[in-house]
Amino acid sequence: MKLIDSFVIAIRSLSSNKLRSALTMLGIIIGVGAVISLMSIGRGAQVSITSTFEDVGTNLLTVIPSSGDTGGMGMSYAMMTPTLTLDDARALERVRSAVAVDPVNENLVEINADGESKSSIIHGAGPGYQQIYNHTMASGQFIADRHIASRDTVVVLGSGVAKDLFGSTDPVGQRVKIKGIRFTVIGTLKPKGGSIMGFSMDDVVVTPITTFQTRLFTQQTSSGENAVQSIAVKVASAEVMDEAREEIEDILRRRHRITADEKDDFSVISMEQMLGMLEQVTGIFTLLLGAIAGISLLVGSIGIMNIMLVSVTERTREIGLRKAVGAKRRDILLQFLLESAMLSLVGGGVGIVIGWLLSVVISTFSVAFGFSLQAVVTPDTVIMAVLVSFFIGLVSGTYPAMRASRLNPIDALRYG
Repeated sequence: MKLIDSFVIAIRSLSSNKLRSALTMLGIIIGVGAVISLMSIGRGAQVSITSTFEDVGTNLLTVIPSSGDTGGMGMSYAMMTPTLTLDDARALERVRSAVAVDPVNENLVEINADGESKSSIIHGAGPGYQQIYNHTMASGQFIADRHIASRDTVVVLGSGVAKDLFGSTDPVGQRVKIKGIRFTVIGTLKPKGGSIMGFSMDDVVVTPITTFQTRLFTQQTSSGENAVQSIAVKVASAEVMDEAREEIEDILRRRHRITADEKDDFSVISMEQMLGMLEQVTGIFTLLLGAIAGISLLVGSIGIMNIMLVSVTERTREIGLRKAVGAKRRDILLQFLLESAMLSLVGGGVGIVIGWLLSVVISTFSVAFGFSLQAVVTPDTVIMAVLVSFFIGLVSGTYPAMRASRLNPIDALRYG
């Protein structure tokens, strides 16, 4: 029997039971759609993180507290024992290749203005923050040394925060309330784009670090000084990163009186290291999402096998008749394999379209829910979904097809 004949018979058989065929494909449709949409979310997170870090640049070193037993990013700020201070940041300004040095503290806050509220990331920082993170002013001015010295209750708003709270009105000179304290807006930042772990970089709010330490979130080191969560050091170029790292470590070890046989109470991390760690986390997250969605593909394959077994039983006389007129075992085997593969491939195709549409919907509505996530559907994900669908169809149809091909034609003709 020609392959085209088997193909035509398969189409007729499946179309004669449209509802059953549609319900059988539903498991594959849901599975493939879930794999496409969930993996696109993970890929989107990876792309967003990568672009954000690339925008900052590769010539940035970040100093954070460390317990000595865990790696640089092994613990969150909340779990680390504070060891860094403003004096440490000032001392690092002596690093020869340093272009800018700035201490940064951060936390999540809710900002209120004229009945509107917005959840944002607040950074306590100094004048060097703007240069280090490549921010450009849209209006007003940035934090200055006088604001740091006076612990002024002033803020600079990211473009997303300014738009949500004040719309098209320039907020410079307006008042906002954070933790019950009134702050004056002295400037707004231009849109920057990008996000890290779902938080838009345009939803940041910057206040003087001394104000952050004394009025918003107080945290002290073991010596009683106001703590700094991290110190960002921007160096002249990527070529002098190793030299700058050694200088930073030498200065801080002397300041913290750490002897040669003691472990550092700080870690110096490059942007490449931070990006690698975050990409590893998001990669595992993506695989986990794909594995969870893959469970529904397994359920769909069981459904295909079940329906194909029912089809073999219903068409026993047909199989016996075809064998009686000369059909070989491989013809019967090919017939049922084609039917199961078609069910799986058509279901996979529909699932790919649904998964892509879900990705578009997720990307669109993520902005409405206060975070930016551009889901990315990559060609390799689509190819993988097609191949998995085809493989599932073949595997699910193999046993029913073999069972059909082994039927004795005389017994099959007597069936029913």
